[in-house]
Amino acid sequence: MTPNTYGPYLRIMGFYALLLGGIHAAHSSTSLMSTEWAEQACEAWNMEPALTETLAESGWADNDNGRGYKLIELYRSNCPNSPRVQLRISVENDKAKCLYGGGVDNEPDLEVDYIMYAETGRWVEMGRGEYGPMRGMMYGRLKFKGPKWEAMKNMGPFERFLLLIGKVQSDASSCP
Repeated sequence: MTPNTYGPYLRIMGFYALLLGGIHAAHSSTSLMSTEWAEQACEAWNMEPALTETLAESGWADNDNGRGYKLIELYRSNCPNSPRVQLRISVENDKAKCLYGGGVDNEPDLEVDYIMYAETGRWVEMGRGEYGPMRGMMYGRLKFKGPKWEAMKNMGPFERFLLLIGKVQSDASSCP
């Protein structure tokens, strides 16, 4: 075969390489705690057994005041003009599954739901595993509203959730 025979094939492969590179770049430029980030965090939640299995077994996910879901609302406290994001967790097939990640679309019930917030740098530190939720709350680095006793009883999964924040590829250099 002559070199020209491969020309169309190489052009198509080059196009796909550019397309895939653009998709990767879009994911890596997702702003921490943007609606796109929340979608990816929801997907990551569903791949973490400490969240899906342990929180179903402990009864955490069933404590929803009969609504059929639990909410976790998140935001970066040093980004006051940015929209907050929300994860909606529901028991499905005996697992605490994240069924929605995105912008806030439901009002949290603080008897059963959570609102968590911290400065961007603190979220990044907790996402890297530099410290867990207990230390974060004790030193005022992580603030939250919601059922504190329930959170204390589920400290292991809570820590896994904070590590999930670091697993979702994002850019923390600017507010969403």
